[in-house]
Amino acid sequence: MVRGRNSTPSNPYNVRMETRGERRGLAVLGSTGSIGTQALEVVEAHYHRLRVVALTARGNVDLLEEQARRFRPLLVGLVSEKAAREMRKRLAGTGIKVVGGRECLLEAAVHPEAEVVLNAVVGSAGLAPTLAALGAGKRLALANKESMVAGGELVLKALRDGGEIIPVDSEHGAIFHCLRGEDPRYVESIVLTASGGPFRGKTREELASVTVREALAHPTWKMGRKITVDSATLMNKGLEVIEAHFLFGLPYSRIRVVLHPQSVIHSLVEFVDGSLSAQLSLPDMRLPISLALSYPERWGPPFVRTELSRLGNLTFEDVDRKTFGCLDLAYRAGEEGGLTPAVLNAANEVAVEAFLVGKLPFLGIEEVIARTLEAFSPRPLQDLRDVMEAESWARARAEEAIGEVVGG
Repeated sequence: MVRGRNSTPSNPYNVRMETRGERRGLAVLGSTGSIGTQALEVVEAHYHRLRVVALTARGNVDLLEEQARRFRPLLVGLVSEKAAREMRKRLAGTGIKVVGGRECLLEAAVHPEAEVVLNAVVGSAGLAPTLAALGAGKRLALANKESMVAGGELVLKALRDGGEIIPVDSEHGAIFHCLRGEDPRYVESIVLTASGGPFRGKTREELASVTVREALAHPTWKMGRKITVDSATLMNKGLEVIEAHFLFGLPYSRIRVVLHPQSVIHSLVEFVDGSLSAQLSLPDMRLPISLALSYPERWGPPFVRTELSRLGNLTFEDVDRKTFGCLDLAYRAGEEGGLTPAVLNAANEVAVEAFLVGKLPFLGIEEVIARTLEAFSPRPLQDLRDVMEAESWARARAEEAIGEVVGG
């Protein structure tokens, strides 16, 4: 696990041990999205332990206003300047500060009364606030995997100066908790589980004509549109492989993926003696969110209780990597390192958006990403500007590739 500056053998994750009874200040970046809204459900369930000090959203004025009036944060932010102007009118007289533009993410991430920052921003826009939160010494509850994918090396550098990361993804949260109290020397590998999405078992021929509606019909999880499509292509699992590499310090050869359609075992850790540790629970994101906000404690009662006798069979399958080629593209980008993962991520964002608006067929997502990677000359990552330039190049090349794929 990544360690911060002040880690010790008795406190290996550099976690500050808050006194029981104190309400931890929480900033939620992306509060109107799927993770953000569920995080606020966790706050309501543990209102005597958590207090919301900052909320940000991209442009959903109505829902953010409702959240602001319910939780009374000190700051709300909207990336859309137009939406921020509207919010200032609506919240006039409340005493709540309203910030517009991308800087709202940074201001919320370093808010002096926020002990914990939940980064649930969608896409690589989450990288800058991730770095800002760590630079300010915050606990970062990380649900924005693109931060680690696009700028994992920068995130590790930021951690050396303080701060801490507790992963919120159900898979990485499972690994984090399987490793509690374990000596990293005895870890052989980690195993990420994947549901397989709505198209598990289908052939490439069958995937050629799938619709957006079919791709968004995930069998076990309720998530945002972009991540749901990523689950259907298995790119989501590829991004998680890269994230796991940076979070847990293992080479890609020791990070494996298996299909587990029931989504009950969220990931596993294999030890050198051949034993496996796994974290099991029904698919409900409020659990990993709660674990990240409460660590090192565990807060009850549970949102859902896992009744073992009702689970039925738990099955595992190998990934059909010929049909779902995005996973191998992610492994390739991760192994190449430097700025290549940022290029992979940006190309995927462009391709998924094109699919969602009907400009690109489902299998075209993989082809656009592959063409973008083939055109990229690998180079090292040195700072945030490098990431931004690489992403800008990748987005432009991906747009060209969309024309090539659609035009035949």
